[in-house]
Amino acid sequence: MVGRIPVMNVMPVVDLGRQPAKATVGEPLPVRATVFREGHDKLGAEVVLVDPTGARRAPVRLAKHPQEPDRYEAWVVPDLEGPWTFEIQSWSDPLATWEHDAGLKIPAGVDVELMFTEGRLLCERVKESVPAAEADAHEALDAAIVAAGDTDRPVAARLAVLQAPELQAVFAAYPLRELLTVEGPFPLYADRRRALYGSWYEFFPRSEGATQDPDTGAVTSGTFRTAAQRLDAVAAMGFDVIYLPPVHPIGEVNRKGPNNTLTPGPDDPGSPWAIGSKDGGHDAIHPDLGDFDDFDAFVARARELGLEVALDLALQAAPDHPWVTSHPEWFTTRADGTIAHAENPPKKYQDIYPINFDNDPTGISAEVLRIVRLWMSHGVRIFRVDNPHTKPVAFWEWLLAEVRRTDPDVLFLAEAFTRPAMMRGLGAVGFQQSYTYFTWRNAKWELEEYLLELARESDHLMRPNFFVNTPDILHAYLQYGGPAAFKIRAAIAATSAPSWGVYAGYELFEHVAVRPGSEEYLDSEKYQIRVRDWEGAEREGRTLAPYLTRLNEIRRRHPALQLLRNVAVHWSDDENVLVFSKSTRMPGPANHAATPPVAPDPASGETCDDTVIVVVNLDPHATRETTVHLDLPALGFEWGDTFAVHDEITGQDWNWGQHNFVRLDPFHEPAHILTVRRNR
Repeated sequence: MVGRIPVMNVMPVVDLGRQPAKATVGEPLPVRATVFREGHDKLGAEVVLVDPTGARRAPVRLAKHPQEPDRYEAWVVPDLEGPWTFEIQSWSDPLATWEHDAGLKIPAGVDVELMFTEGRLLCERVKESVPAAEADAHEALDAAIVAAGDTDRPVAARLAVLQAPELQAVFAAYPLRELLTVEGPFPLYADRRRALYGSWYEFFPRSEGATQDPDTGAVTSGTFRTAAQRLDAVAAMGFDVIYLPPVHPIGEVNRKGPNNTLTPGPDDPGSPWAIGSKDGGHDAIHPDLGDFDDFDAFVARARELGLEVALDLALQAAPDHPWVTSHPEWFTTRADGTIAHAENPPKKYQDIYPINFDNDPTGISAEVLRIVRLWMSHGVRIFRVDNPHTKPVAFWEWLLAEVRRTDPDVLFLAEAFTRPAMMRGLGAVGFQQSYTYFTWRNAKWELEEYLLELARESDHLMRPNFFVNTPDILHAYLQYGGPAAFKIRAAIAATSAPSWGVYAGYELFEHVAVRPGSEEYLDSEKYQIRVRDWEGAEREGRTLAPYLTRLNEIRRRHPALQLLRNVAVHWSDDENVLVFSKSTRMPGPANHAATPPVAPDPASGETCDDTVIVVVNLDPHATRETTVHLDLPALGFEWGDTFAVHDEITGQDWNWGQHNFVRLDPFHEPAHILTVRRNR
C-alpha cells in the first residue's frame, strides 16, 4: 500500500528485494528514491541503514536531485562485511514549509504576524526534542522564539533571526516529522574489499618453469614448485591475485592437439579444461604438477608475497572422467546412445562433456559443494567460474548462498561472455565479480557508454573485472596494433575499473592469431605448454612489465581508482582521444550537508580527496593532437577555475582548466594519467 508521503522506485533494489544489492566495505553506495506528495507542502526523506550486527545507524538525509524532479539521493558507506538492510523514511516537513512560505509572504507584507506566530510555535516544538546539553541549539531557538514575538523590532530583523544559519542547522539536526512513511527494509550485502578492487594475473602452472630440449624439442612440464618461482615476478609487478586455470588430471579420450587439432601426439598435454582421467577428477591434481603438498606450498608462497590464489571452477568432464562411469545420468545421452560433447557452433569441444542438471540436480549440487569446500580447505578463497551461463541460475544461487553462509570471504568471478540478461542475472544471484564486454569495446563512443553503464546502471548487480586478454580472446586490436595497443588497453583497464586482469604473455606482446579473423592464439597455451624466455625479454627490453608495474603502483596510491561508481566522462575534439576522470568526490547532488561529498580511502577508512584524469590516444598507429574539454563541476571545481595536474607516467606538471591542448604519441606514451592537485 502506498504510504502517506509516497516513496517509489527505490534503488538499489535487486529482483524486487529478493536478492541483496551489491555493496563493498568502504565503497560509497548511492541510495535513490522518488518521493513526492499532494499539494505544495514540503517534505523530507532519509535513508536508515541497519548493519550486520542489527544496529540501526544514524539517518542520512536524502538530497533532491538537481536534474530529476522528485528524485532524491544520498551516498552511504557500509563499514562492516556482511548483510545490511536500508529503509527510506519520508515525512511532511512543516519547518521547510514554513521557511518557504515565510520567505515569500513576510517580505510581501502578507499574513506577517500569522507567519511569525507559526514560526514561534514550530521553534517551541523543536526545542522540546533538543537535549538540554545542546546549549548552542537552545540559544538559537530561544533567540528565534523571542524575535518571532517581538513586534517592536523591524519585520526584516525578526525574519533574519529565523533565517539565521545557526537556526537552520538546528532544524536540519532535529527535524519535525509529520505523516511519517517508511519503505523497506531492502537488502544489501557488503563484501570484503577484494570483491571490488584487485589486479589479476593469469598463468598456466605447467608452462612456468617448463623446459624444452634444444635437440629433440621435447617439452618438460612445469610444476607447482617451479611455478612458485614465478610468483616473485608477478608480485613485483604489483598484482594482487594469481589465477590458475584447472589444475586437475586431463582426459586422454578425444584429447586435443596443438591449435585445437583432433590428432594429438603421444606427448601432447591436452586442454586443462578437459577435466578428468584415470588419475582422478575435480578433486585431484594433475600428476605432472605435483600433489596437494606442492599445491599448499604454492598457496603459502603466494600468500607470503601478498597474492591471493584464484582457481578455475569448470563444471564439465572429459570422456574418461570418473563421473562418466559412476554417474552417467549427469550427462546428456543422444538418440544414438552416445554422450553429447560440448559445442558452441561452429566450435566443437570433443574432449569435454557438459553436465546436465536435469536428471540429478541434488546429487550434482552436493558433489560440486564438496569439491568447492575441498579447495577452500587448501587455501583457495577465490574461484573463477568457467562458463557459468551454461548451468542453471538457480544452481548458482544455491551454491553461492551455501558458501557465503559459512565462508563469506570466498569470492566467485563469473566468466560469462554472453547475453546481458544472463550476465546481470548471475551477478544478481551472488557472483561477486563478472567478466565483461570490455575486450570488444575499443572505439571512443563504445568505451564512454560502457564505463557509464557499468558504473551507474548495473553497479548494484555486477562488479566488472576488465581483463585485457584471456587464453580464449586475442582481439584484433592487439593483433594489429603493435606494442602501443598493449599499452593503451592496459592503461584504460587499470584506471577505469577497480579490478582488471592480464593473461601471461601480454607483457611480451604476444599477438599472433591462429588464422585471420580468429581471436584464438597461434600455438595456444590451452593446448600445449608454452616455454617463455622471461629473463631474455627483460634483458633485451622486450617486455611491458615495467609499464604494468607502474600502472599497479598508480592504482595502489590512488583511492579514486579503487572505486567503481565514481567515473565521469569528459570530451575531446578527436574521436580517437578518450577522456574520463575518477574521484573520491562522488557524483550526484553532493552539496547537501548530510551527503558525504568525499569518499573514504578504501584501505584506511580515512577521508581523502583524490581525483585522477585519464586521457588516452586510442589510435595505436598515429600521434593525436586535440583539445580536451573538462566538466569542471564533475571534478569539484567551479567553471573558470584552473588547477595543477601531475602526469603519473612522465612526471610532467601542467596548469589545466576547462579547455586543454594534448598531444599523445602512441610510440612514446599514449596516455596521460593525471593527478589533480588542489589548492589547500
